[in-house]
Amino acid sequence: MAQARADAMKRGTLPGQGRRRKAPAGTGRVREPGRGGDPKPFGNAIRDLLATRGWEQRAAVGGVFGNWAGLVGPELAEHTRPEKFDDGELTVVADSTTWATQLRLLSSTLVRRLNEQLGHGTVKRVKVVGPSSGPRRTGAWRVR
Repeated sequence: MAQARADAMKRGTLPGQGRRRKAPAGTGRVREPGRGGDPKPFGNAIRDLLATRGWEQRAAVGGVFGNWAGLVGPELAEHTRPEKFDDGELTVVADSTTWATQLRLLSSTLVRRLNEQLGHGTVKRVKVVGPSSGPRRTGAWRVR
């Protein structure tokens, strides 16, 4: 250990610190404008990033998709799921026609709740899609 300290003293460094190389003149790293300074709390940095990129609404809608059970309740969430959000229209898929009807009856309440979380006017309509059935069979007892 004493030998390592002596070698470090000859090199002009302190033990435990790496060797630092100086950059050639004129090749120094230039900071980008707006960068640097004191570090920010993580939450503030993320909010600033979302705001500068215009991703605030997308992130909020993603939060709704992640917290669907908290918005509609566990029973309804068990039988429905949000599919997509496009131009103010939220498409929700239900696993049966009964649950699709139930959600259609609650759609105005759901729009109000979503707008409370996302901001007024973000969600204009909730489109409910029931389960898709296969093609209808034709037969002798069917009306043609």
